[in-house]
Amino acid sequence: MMINFVRFNIYLAVAIGLVCATGCASSKPDKEKEATSIQLHLEANQDGTERNTPVPIYRAKPVYVNVEKAAFLDEGYIEAARVVDQLGGFSIELKFNWQGIRILDGVTTDNSNRRIAIFTKFGKDPRWLGAPIVRRRISDGVLSFTPDATREEAERIVRGLNNLAVEMKKREKL
Repeated sequence: MMINFVRFNIYLAVAIGLVCATGCASSKPDKEKEATSIQLHLEANQDGTERNTPVPIYRAKPVYVNVEKAAFLDEGYIEAARVVDQLGGFSIELKFNWQGIRILDGVTTDNSNRRIAIFTKFGKDPRWLGAPIVRRRISDGVLSFTPDATREEAERIVRGLNNLAVEMKKREKL
């Protein structure tokens, strides 16, 4: 019984090429499926109850801010997010839907000079991104802050939030 080695080698090369091509494509993260969880917690006075806790803001030199454990806004209220270039760096801008606008307006109206601690989970790295101080009422539903993150991490966070916002809009239409 004779085997044609040339034909066998061609089939083997095609099979190996297909395995490599599909294997390499599946090992890359699917950017359209990335998701980011984000929660906004209001600064609270330490009152000795279980409703609040101190959290570390900034990884290099942590500053502890006492916050309410229950978040007042999360990713479900976000309409869009983006990374904004600023002088000497960048910030993350969160734009909330009409429900989020009302909540954020009420919280910032009643809590001037308090912090809003921002917690996120993207990939396997949950952490507190920042705690901007409420200086004015935010009635337009746009919260901007400088995150404790690299530019690449900020873009990953924003991409995951926008993916979730698109998914939420699809579900609302059904």
